[in-house]
Amino acid sequence: MKVNEMIYSKTTLKSQDYIDLETKWCAHNYHPLPVVLTRGQGVWLWDVEDKKYLDMMSAYSAVSHGHCHPKLLATLKEQANRLAMCSRAYYTDVLPLLVKKLCAVTGMDQALPMNTGAEAVETAIKAVRRWGHFSKKIPENKAEIIVMTHNFHGRTSGIISFSSEPEYKIGFGPFLPGFKEVPFGDAVALKSAITPQTCGVLMEPVQGEAGIIVPPKGWLTQVAQICKDHNVLLIVDEVQSGLGRTGKMFACQHENIDPDGMILGKALGGGFLPVSALVGKKHLMEVFTPGSHGSTFGGNPLGAAVALRALELIEEEHLVEKSAELGNYLMTKLKSIQAPCIRDIRGIGLWIGLDFDPSIVSARTICEKLKERGVLSKETHHTVVRLAPPLIITKEELDWGAERIKEVVERCGS
Repeated sequence: MKVNEMIYSKTTLKSQDYIDLETKWCAHNYHPLPVVLTRGQGVWLWDVEDKKYLDMMSAYSAVSHGHCHPKLLATLKEQANRLAMCSRAYYTDVLPLLVKKLCAVTGMDQALPMNTGAEAVETAIKAVRRWGHFSKKIPENKAEIIVMTHNFHGRTSGIISFSSEPEYKIGFGPFLPGFKEVPFGDAVALKSAITPQTCGVLMEPVQGEAGIIVPPKGWLTQVAQICKDHNVLLIVDEVQSGLGRTGKMFACQHENIDPDGMILGKALGGGFLPVSALVGKKHLMEVFTPGSHGSTFGGNPLGAAVALRALELIEEEHLVEKSAELGNYLMTKLKSIQAPCIRDIRGIGLWIGLDFDPSIVSARTICEKLKERGVLSKETHHTVVRLAPPLIITKEELDWGAERIKEVVERCGS
């Protein structure tokens, strides 16, 4: 059926019709798997033909609470019926409760709400640079921020300026100066890179988009000490790794480091709305003054209400503890798979990467075959399949998914 001949009625459209529509009318900035989803509940998703799938991706951790969590849905409806949106030109009775809870959970002094993770990262960059100028007395326009190789913090113009992934940068220059890159996991290189103009270190405690890369034990502690010794701020990007994904509330807690700032997002919106935040110590956050930064939707009542309930539910439903327990359980099952196409299995909590030998099979092919068997995931960097199910998943549901993963992997290359 040609797109311009379609009758735009959901009752007549099939999966390929929707794919054709999106291919024609939407910019091609993603390469989706050929599945058209229409509803979700808990850890399960359904396509427009009513085929059921186990979600092993959680929208990059944005759906850690599961799809359409009834308590979050109730909060969303209640707040939407009362007050959904007003800018921060006014106070509301919701935002104060959220920022207080964010500070209680993180151990920080103040929070600044934003919408997307990338927006919160940009907020952190601005805060660190301003601290460097006003507090460390770095000359205007000379501040440097150290980042890690293979980092992923988003795709805004500023953020891709310090990405080490060429695909994110081709044709988008000129780029924002003031960043220096060092190898992830290398404390010696970090220390050597610091100059009097260095104001901050920005890093993911576990690198997600790079393929679930867990740093060497002790490295986070070394980074924190180096920053302290050189009067450099440490900012941890916990957009994907935070809020229980790694078996701790925050990945940086695996080594009990105390950063100056923390960037949150994804699961903070409970799978319903984009909500993010920069949460930090007073010396970082006090650089903001009225007019120095803003966001029309950041801190809106609807998002704040959902985020507050999302934080409460992580505690009430013991999702951090479940992530630690079930992550170990899933890792054990996956490591029992005997398949020459697997180069490595690595992860922490319910965040695991299956690294495939590209001379045998592509990660994309594995994802496509998993889709056929009712399991949804997504590849990264052509070699790694990420497994990050909602934290509410059960052992029985993990068993179901792991069995299908085993079937696909043991047949790969054949």
